[in-house]
Amino acid sequence: MTGAESTVATPVPLLNAANLLTAARLVLVPVFAVTVVASGMTHAGWRMAACLIFVVASATDLVDGWIARRFELVTSLGKVADPIADKALTGAALVLLSWYDRLPWWVTVVILVRELGITAMRFWVIRHGVIAASRGGKIKTALQILAITWYLWPMPAALAPVGPWIMGAAVLVTVATGFDYVAQALRLRRPAR
Repeated sequence: MTGAESTVATPVPLLNAANLLTAARLVLVPVFAVTVVASGMTHAGWRMAACLIFVVASATDLVDGWIARRFELVTSLGKVADPIADKALTGAALVLLSWYDRLPWWVTVVILVRELGITAMRFWVIRHGVIAASRGGKIKTALQILAITWYLWPMPAALAPVGPWIMGAAVLVTVATGFDYVAQALRLRRPAR
């Protein structure tokens, strides 16, 4: 066997564990939305169910990325579907929380405009390079998930006021990392001298 033969990469199957988890997350988005609507954000049992569905769906994002990298199962479909699934889940949660007057609409608008804008910008610069998720971006995601979970779960009255503080931190980190990603994109697009 020659060196050239040993370095031939085998194609990554489209139907793999990472992509199946991403697909599961997409399927869970409408299930989550229906559960929130069924709760009316007043029925404790339905709210707990919605919260658990949201947490499980959010966890698939961590697991599918780890599987894709660890077992070299990264596909073009996964690169596109994964952020779509993330934005769909977070977006549905934020819109529903605002719809039921649990979260101010301006918070939902700020977060969604930033998320969609950064996703579009990543596609805009893809020919010049990839903007990888930063540590700040990962903190942003964790804070958003924690805040949404806090709002969904029927917290005792004494703990409910903690939610807006977590969401406030999530908004600040969301905006700050947005500016950081814009700066990275502009550096990538700048012509080499």
